[in-house]
Amino acid sequence: MKLVGVSLPDSDRTQVARLDGTALRPICEVTEFWAAPERWLAKAAAQDTAAVDATAVTLVPPTPATARVICVGLNYRAHAAEGSFAVPDHPTLFGRWTASLSVAGVPAPVPTGEPGLDWEGEIAAYVGAPLCDVDADTARAGVLGYSTFNDLTCRRAQKLTAQWTLGKNGDRSGPMGPIVTADETGDLRDGLHIQTRVNGTVVQDADTTDMIFDVGEVLSLISRTFTLHPGDVIATGTPEGVGYVRNPPWLLGPGDVVEVEVERLGTLRTPIVGPEGRVAAQTP
Repeated sequence: MKLVGVSLPDSDRTQVARLDGTALRPICEVTEFWAAPERWLAKAAAQDTAAVDATAVTLVPPTPATARVICVGLNYRAHAAEGSFAVPDHPTLFGRWTASLSVAGVPAPVPTGEPGLDWEGEIAAYVGAPLCDVDADTARAGVLGYSTFNDLTCRRAQKLTAQWTLGKNGDRSGPMGPIVTADETGDLRDGLHIQTRVNGTVVQDADTTDMIFDVGEVLSLISRTFTLHPGDVIATGTPEGVGYVRNPPWLLGPGDVVEVEVERLGTLRTPIVGPEGRVAAQTP
């Protein structure tokens, strides 16, 4: 099953909807959904609710406002090597705010003073059950689904200090695709192909078997310190091929289009605009 967030006309409440081809079938309000995701998934699978006109709604991230978005840095062996980093003993974790998230088609602006944005094609995992001090197998089983994700990065801001938060939270710099439930995605340890393209040119091409820490290990580690809740998101890291390590560096500028395609998850397309695009609406 595929799930998206939708904003309905004349409503300020986000709904989670089932995506059937081009048909959108609202399930419930986003907070209600993540309070009992398995129950709502079962209900959505058992009956066909009325489809809404896709042209009359706005797609939005299907995450609750309370979600923690936790990203894993240097989680592909080849990516660590291209940046001259040693393979880490533990996952390098940093946070995003939900305000930085967006969806396919929403322009991502390059902030003033940045030479461009760097692409980081990724897979995001969505927690579907409370996880507190659990082992990796339990954590893995608690994943509701996965989506394409692009961890668009402001490298200048990221490198100002040893902390990455500023460079990882640019406006609309975290586009994500529809959630594909775990039963349809499969185990990332078996290898899903992931490819990133800039204006049609392939810049990243790998599969998830190059991951250093799998989703279960990362979630288990986090759960030892704080409890993960349904709706929390883990961005699992990017493979080699990012722009800043190239000679000369290659970054995204206004007019560029970046696509992240992941096997079984689909393609996420994001146009890039200039600093003036920061004042634009958060949605298309």
